[in-house]
Amino acid sequence: MDKETRNLIFNTTQAIRRLLAEEFALQLEGTFDVHRDGQVAPQPGAQLTPAERIVRQRIVDAIQHRRAGGESDLASVRGFQSESVFTFVNRLAALKMMEARSLVLPCVSQGDQSQGFREFSGLAPGLIELPDKGYRLYLECLFDEVGCEVGLLFDCTDAASLLWPRRNALESALDKINNPELKNVWAEDETIGWIYQYYNDPEERSQMREDSAAPRNSRELAVRNQFFTPRYVVQFLTDNTLGRIWYEMTGGTSALKEMCRYLVRRASEIFLQPGDVAPEQHQQENILQEDLLKQAVHIPHRPLKDPRTILMLDPACGSMHFGLYAFDLYEVIYAEAWEIEELGGVVLCRPTGMKSLHESYPDKQAFLRDIPRLIIEHNIHGIDIDPRAAQIAGLALWLRAQRAWKAMGLRPAERPAIRRSNIVCAEPMPGEKELLREFVSQKFPFAEQPVFQKLMEAVFEKMQLAGEAGSLLKIEEEIRSAIASSKMLWKAGPRLEQSQLFADLSPARQTELTIDFSGITDEQFWNTVEGRIYTALRDYAEQAERGGGFQRRLFAEDAARGFAFIDACRKHYDVWLMNPPFGAASSHYQGLYATSYPLSKADLACGFVERGMSLMANGGRIGVLMTRTPFFLSSFAKWRIEKIINQGGLQVFVDLGYGVLDAMVETCASVCEPHHHKESCG
Repeated sequence: MDKETRNLIFNTTQAIRRLLAEEFALQLEGTFDVHRDGQVAPQPGAQLTPAERIVRQRIVDAIQHRRAGGESDLASVRGFQSESVFTFVNRLAALKMMEARSLVLPCVSQGDQSQGFREFSGLAPGLIELPDKGYRLYLECLFDEVGCEVGLLFDCTDAASLLWPRRNALESALDKINNPELKNVWAEDETIGWIYQYYNDPEERSQMREDSAAPRNSRELAVRNQFFTPRYVVQFLTDNTLGRIWYEMTGGTSALKEMCRYLVRRASEIFLQPGDVAPEQHQQENILQEDLLKQAVHIPHRPLKDPRTILMLDPACGSMHFGLYAFDLYEVIYAEAWEIEELGGVVLCRPTGMKSLHESYPDKQAFLRDIPRLIIEHNIHGIDIDPRAAQIAGLALWLRAQRAWKAMGLRPAERPAIRRSNIVCAEPMPGEKELLREFVSQKFPFAEQPVFQKLMEAVFEKMQLAGEAGSLLKIEEEIRSAIASSKMLWKAGPRLEQSQLFADLSPARQTELTIDFSGITDEQFWNTVEGRIYTALRDYAEQAERGGGFQRRLFAEDAARGFAFIDACRKHYDVWLMNPPFGAASSHYQGLYATSYPLSKADLACGFVERGMSLMANGGRIGVLMTRTPFFLSSFAKWRIEKIINQGGLQVFVDLGYGVLDAMVETCASVCEPHHHKESCG
């Protein structure tokens, strides 16, 4: 995408952001008595209708929920307003991209004169009585429909959906996004990524840097590091991680060797069989580099894995640019895995109990139709500290899946439903301690409450820095002690059933816990307990919705997202692909970061490389675009020796210099393969 087009996207995004920010600020203050200085009137105004009173109460609940997490009065109001604005901007952009892909009838391209709305109105002529003739209802119905699969962005029950632009503001926003000069950008996958980068106010970013050399909180860390990764860098790193892994698994026969234009290969590669050992290479003196590259190289055997188990993570995913290109490669990998199974002779490594591809599908056509869903539900993972990134990344992958199905000739009604995504936002657990106690007391038997109370409190405490640390938070290590102490508490009892109101008539009696955890591992303990917590949270959220307890619902949903982040940090990945934050950690996280990553404390990017090494599956690869200084400065010598040379297995390195990112920073692209034994399927 050329500079002129990117400038147009920038100007449009900024104009819509400013327009909606002012519109929502006016609504909050003028209608709902939520003021710009952070003050909230204790009671709703007499002028509010019953429906507006409900909306106001939910707005106040959402603001109180943010305050319980530690935000100031001013920050909580501004945060709620900002979240509402960027959600609406992202939704408008999403609808434009869906129109360009014929996933929906034209719905915003001509406002309330769009074809989709005209047909909708024809089915419900009574809509003409509404102030906007039902246009908001129509768009909300679209949001509900798409939200079944892209819930992060289109969830109409989300607090960010409470505000809606009034007629003049909405028409102005639609005029801007429907600029004819932008007509061709909506069909491009990259567009949503540029909108993400260009959303923040450049003056605010400059002010952040003037006020503090290091980010002061998670939002500043996110804003100061939002740089879109160029396509060629994405391809280079993905080709030499995911592409190289499957290329080696297939003994160099995969079609990826032609498709991956940046895949680094030697002229003569000899793929070893299971148990083979490469012959000893004798050092030759005074050999030319050109001749050295022509020599045969032996590639250790890499077992073929079931594609559903080849996991990729972008630990600072942004708009998921790496995942979009990885999707292309996974399509080839799945198709080739089917053929390999069909030929027989080779058994793909997979967990016990997982059926083979041919056992899972009646025929090849059914399998190919399901590949896009499998890729999103099984393979591509993303973590980010910015909720906007999670919204956009989930949308981008969903749109990519729709493109794949369209290429197959499948109509929307024939496409498999995507039931889950592996995109998570790293953020602290909700801060309402009283709701935590209420949740445990309501949803767990009396005899089990001390165990769940202790475990939940420990997890909530350990997650406080999730928004600052993101993927760098070693949460799986942090909760180990919590699991151990909870198991001890479980064993100790006492196993008493709560007595009735009249204790003399119904004394407490000895009872058995529903599950005995005394003889199982920490992993089994956590998996079992976590499953029960998820179920209880879903029930708690539904109960809160029925009873009008919006703040309880927010608590339950935030807690569930926190556990999803923990799940992502407990997996081991075959591929880490990233353009992580550079420079210093946020001020709140600096102390723990220096303790957790002593060799990487001078630059966050080094910590991300180190973190990737700790979560690698056997034979996994890390691909990273980062600042080049750690590879050259003497102050990073220990990091280079211990993490890159001794542990990292540096495979490919390219010094890119300036001009790669929209920032004055020199970068490099590198691929590491931490030292593991490749023969294992794990």
